[in-house]
Amino acid sequence: MSEEENINQPTADNLLSPEESKTVEETQTENLPTGQPGSKLQTEEMEVHHHTHPGHHKKNWTDYFWEFLMLFLAVFCGFLAEYQLEHKIEKDREKQFISSLVVDLEDDVKSLEAIIEFERRGIATLDTLMNLLNGPDIAKQNGDQLYYVARMGPRSNPFANNTRTFDQLKNSGGFRLIRSTGASNNIMAYYNQFSPVRLLEDNYNREFDNYKRVGAKIFDPFILRRQENDRGEILQSSDNPALQTYDASLLKELGFHTLQMNGSRRSKIVMLENLQKTAVNLKYYLQKIYHLK
Repeated sequence: MSEEENINQPTADNLLSPEESKTVEETQTENLPTGQPGSKLQTEEMEVHHHTHPGHHKKNWTDYFWEFLMLFLAVFCGFLAEYQLEHKIEKDREKQFISSLVVDLEDDVKSLEAIIEFERRGIATLDTLMNLLNGPDIAKQNGDQLYYVARMGPRSNPFANNTRTFDQLKNSGGFRLIRSTGASNNIMAYYNQFSPVRLLEDNYNREFDNYKRVGAKIFDPFILRRQENDRGEILQSSDNPALQTYDASLLKELGFHTLQMNGSRRSKIVMLENLQKTAVNLKYYLQKIYHLK
């Protein structure tokens, strides 16, 4: 028989049925040495290893509870940290506003001291003017002084307080940062006192306009101009210059407007002195409750 015919010749293995072939394969697998690929022992070890891999067990309600609790604590702690940071920032801003306000109050106290002294000198000058307008004879004898006090006495300076920080607090909503109700109320009370002062200053300006209307009929403008030097300062003359008129009724009318202006300035001084006391007390109050130097 040729080799080709021998190869195609069916063998005993080829004559086995499928069930018998499976039995033979299982028998061969069991007879393999331990540790060899395909051995039954190795297959069992792999199956055991697979079933004991961590993370594949089913979660119960306690696992979900602890996961929720940890997540809640993380979010809550983050919220607390953010709240504390925001609270600290607002507290620092509040103290900065108060510190700036204290500086403004110090400026106001100095300005008030200067303007009060200016008003007192003005009142004394207007008192002198009223005495000199008390008749034609006195006016004729005191032309130098009359021209000088008639020019200097009515001059006034409106009080310009420092509202820088107060305006910032109002316009930016910064008053919500001031936690102390007492501090907030005292600050508002201080700045509300300026409205009557402004009204009184406006009233004085109207009285001054009336004074100038009558004074234009009495005083010679060329003599008034001669009293000014190159720097704009007013100097008292020494040649007893004459008035345009010594009409008693006009002198009395000018004296009346002088009296009105003098009364307004006296009232203004009272307001300014009260403002100064309030500014000093408010300054010390804010320094105390906010522990400022």
